[in-house]
Amino acid sequence: MPLQSIQTDKAPAAIGPYSQGIAAGPLRFVSGQLGLDPATGKLVGEEFSDQVRQALQNLHRIVEAGGDSLRQVAAVDVFLTDIGKFAEFNEIYKEFFSGHRPARAVVEVSALPIGAQVEVKCIVYSETA
Repeated sequence: MPLQSIQTDKAPAAIGPYSQGIAAGPLRFVSGQLGLDPATGKLVGEEFSDQVRQALQNLHRIVEAGGDSLRQVAAVDVFLTDIGKFAEFNEIYKEFFSGHRPARAVVEVSALPIGAQVEVKCIVYSETA
């Protein structure tokens, strides 16, 4: 089964030479999402909470574009520029992943593209593949 690109206008276009997502058999790999507004390609603002919600919304839209739901997310990787905001991130994350809890890693990084404060990526196990 060949690899297939996952693409949607409901999430920001890639800001580099990569796909929003890739379908590989039953797995969907969603590229790291920043808090970018899909319409403008710019950060939604300086507030950490706004960037987190937007990044998770972008991730959600790409997952849906692949024909899946957040309940099928198997693993999430999170990159924060300030690990001190871990608890705040968790509160917002629970809005998207309340009953279903994927495996997850959260790490602090020194910087992210375009000055973002958070980046989120995931792997989905697709039951429709």
